[in-house]
Amino acid sequence: MQVSENHRRYWSKNLRITGILLAIWFVVTFVVGYWARDLDFTFFGWPFSFWMGGQGALIVYVVIIWYYARYMNRLDQEHGVAEEE
Repeated sequence: MQVSENHRRYWSKNLRITGILLAIWFVVTFVVGYWARDLDFTFFGWPFSFWMGGQGALIVYVVIIWYYARYMNRLDQEHGVAEEE
């Protein structure tokens, strides 16, 4: 099967956004968690490390999922591979 230039561009954009969002996920999950004790300032009345571990990371994960779904829907429409409803 020959892969067209349209498919290559689609796959390239898909890999790029996946890599960026995985990097954000990694930073939120591991980097912030690793350095949490050094993040000693208050955020909305709570220690930032506690807030990030308890609430902030979950909010970031939901935003990542929402953004990926929105981006991929637009990318599918742009490249003509969207599912019709």
